Amino acid sequence: MQMKLLSLEELKKRLQPLREAGQRIVFTNGCFDILHVGHVRYLTAARREGDILVVGLNSDQSVQNIKGPQRPIVPEDQRAEVLAGLWCVDFIALFNEPDPLLLIQALRPDVLVKGDDWPEDRIIGADFVKNCGGKVMRVPVVPGASTSKMITRILNNFREDRAKE
Repeated sequence: MQMKLLSLEELKKRLQPLREAGQRIVFTNGCFDILHVGHVRYLTAARREGDILVVGLNSDQSVQNIKGPQRPIVPEDQRAEVLAGLWCVDFIALFNEPDPLLLIQALRPDVLVKGDDWPEDRIIGADFVKNCGGKVMRVPVVPGASTSKMITRILNNFREDRAKE
């Protein structure tokens, strides 16, 4: 199986001939810590917006800066491997910044996808993509499907089990 996790420079090299062949490049990003049905549906919907799906994956340091020192639960190499196992994901690029703007600017995707829980005027890189002739798509999120909610449920269930002992 071809490796999907690439450096930014390698990814740009791989995308160039695809773009020249008329392939539409779709970009989305996230932490994808403890992959769940909401992630899978989101990524599948993103892939339907074009021919190639590139996922910007927050590095461990980036996740910690955004979500706190106890996150991520799953290390970046494992999160990348799980994403790479999905049919809808073509390429993955790690980023250390708190947001993917530099990655978006470097890759110049044709379509930028985020969940519909993000208003378009708050989507990082939306103006850049539109100014380059691309489009921004917001896809439905699955109500209640959230890594944070999963963690809370696991902790609550564990506490209840421990209290019964």
